Amino acid sequence: MPEILPLSPERIVFDLRTCSDAAVAPDGSGVAFVVSAARRGARRPSAQIWHWAPGESDPRPLTHAPGRHLLPRWRPDGGELAFVSDRDGTWTLFLLPREGGEARPLLRYPEPFVDVAWSPDGRRLAFAAGWDPEPRSAPDAPPSPRVTRRIDYKQDNRGYLGEKRIHLFVADAESGEFERISTLSQDHGPPRWSPDGAWLATQVANRNGMCSQLAVLRPDGGELRLFGPEDGNVGTWAWAPDGTRIIFTGDTQQTWQSDFFLLDLRRSRVERLTDDLPVLPAAGFPTIELPSMPVWLDDDTVLFHAVRAGSSGLYRFRLSNRRLACELDHRAVCAGLSSSADGRYAAQSATSFEYVGEVVLVDRQRGTVERTHFNDALLAESPPARWERFSVHRGGLEIDAWLLFPPDFDPSKRYPLVLDVHGGPNGYYGYAFNPVQQVLATHGFLVLFANPRGSSSYGREFTMRVLEDWGGEDYLDLMAVLDAALERPYVDPDRVGIWGYSYGGYMTAWAIAQSDRFAAAVCGAPCFDLVSMYGTSDIAHHFGELQWGGTPWERFEWYRARSPSTYAHRVRTPTLIIHGEADERCPIGQGEEMFVALKKAGCEVEFVRYPEGSHLFLRAGYPDHRADALRRILSWFRLHLGAPSGG
Repeated sequence: MPEILPLSPERIVFDLRTCSDAAVAPDGSGVAFVVSAARRGARRPSAQIWHWAPGESDPRPLTHAPGRHLLPRWRPDGGELAFVSDRDGTWTLFLLPREGGEARPLLRYPEPFVDVAWSPDGRRLAFAAGWDPEPRSAPDAPPSPRVTRRIDYKQDNRGYLGEKRIHLFVADAESGEFERISTLSQDHGPPRWSPDGAWLATQVANRNGMCSQLAVLRPDGGELRLFGPEDGNVGTWAWAPDGTRIIFTGDTQQTWQSDFFLLDLRRSRVERLTDDLPVLPAAGFPTIELPSMPVWLDDDTVLFHAVRAGSSGLYRFRLSNRRLACELDHRAVCAGLSSSADGRYAAQSATSFEYVGEVVLVDRQRGTVERTHFNDALLAESPPARWERFSVHRGGLEIDAWLLFPPDFDPSKRYPLVLDVHGGPNGYYGYAFNPVQQVLATHGFLVLFANPRGSSSYGREFTMRVLEDWGGEDYLDLMAVLDAALERPYVDPDRVGIWGYSYGGYMTAWAIAQSDRFAAAVCGAPCFDLVSMYGTSDIAHHFGELQWGGTPWERFEWYRARSPSTYAHRVRTPTLIIHGEADERCPIGQGEEMFVALKKAGCEVEFVRYPEGSHLFLRAGYPDHRADALRRILSWFRLHLGAPSGG
């Protein structure tokens, strides 16, 4: 039997390639997408655009120049492919003829593009990008003082914003001349043209992206109309074929569960179509992924991407009878959604327990699914973890959980186990390739993760159960899942660790202060002291009031009772803390407070800080930092939990 090579941090970060942003040609003849690869010593990965036709085994690259090539967008007639690139040292929008040849630079812009959209007649392009109304200091001048009068003056992964926001622009597809058409000093989402080209629909964010409204505006910068309450949110949106209606997902308040709404522009009326969808429409991840926009199949039916119980699926929704139907469950976690003009082909990027970073292409007419195979050879050499899904019943709820096993698992041995807690708290885990989980599992650990109450993708009622109860019933759900796993004879109860990031970091800090059952802990970017986090996080002044039931001065005793800092003096679990120094979501001060508290408590503790690392550094930071964090997490658990024994 050939030796099984574990998935090392280096292999996961530097050898795996990632496909994203799939765009199906209007006639369904192919799909363009981005293939990214991390580079040692570089801040950003290289990214090239590839093309793949249905039935073809091997995709081919369309771009080759060094740099990043992103946002492939087909002209409505399929004659050209627009994309953006930093190959020339600045961001440039290129047009590539379908038949091949040299890409033509159309326009340059100093900031990264968020999204690009062709007008229906192919004569114009709308794009979203950052715009700063304040002049910058000369290169040799001291930095200007930063004066702010708005509470959303900074944002994670973007840093200090001041008045800089994402705006919409419209460009001529021949001359490249462009102008800014948005005037609100708020971030704008991806632009979507009406079928007649008379309007653009977008999302206008407020409260640092926690809330948003649907906006329609003229492409010449004229009339703008906002729909929905300021404290609601909009996740995805799409024009109906008749151009008089827009279907969108979101809510009238912040509930972390979206429903369907229909905007009738003729009447300026918004109608709620559903209440508590059992699935979570995929709205993307701000600054990382674009929303998975719905696709109208006809005047009454919409195809959309949603997640149910941690698994992505394609669903149909019929407006006339409000009926929801699952067309395809991927048993994977996908991103994006693009289709051919007739709706036959649909493409997404996808990751699962069996494959990672690929494109899936669905032929809805034949009912077939194809995918790319960029990482198959690597995963044949270094197989990912085996897995099992199970559930526990507690308090009238069914809590989903997954257990990952080493590829060479031997049930006669005794294994150390690591409990992995997801972030959010309204995030979810599911059928996805997770770097930390795979590094641990392929190096001899059992990895347990679950969706306790408060997790999304189970409907609104389940998701809302964590509000004003951080560290309460969701903590008990996790302990129940852990107890169920410990009943298995191959799990060593004396060698159990816990790891989590963001809200998972909160739960890790909370758990080791509530229990001595863990032999080791790794705590990533924790929420440690809720009072100090309220005033220093980029979103806690809004998010915290929703999650914690009010401000610190209104609910000081609750804040104190639910902060891990209150109980940190009794922690004895050896703990590794990892944190990005540019984290604006759970600021570095939270990790600093935890380190000092554990050090004063006499606990074995180590604090690793990643310069320039945002809250998202494990996904979008320096590749070398990501690999370093994976190595340290693995080493910490190896040191304190050991290897499988017996057999």
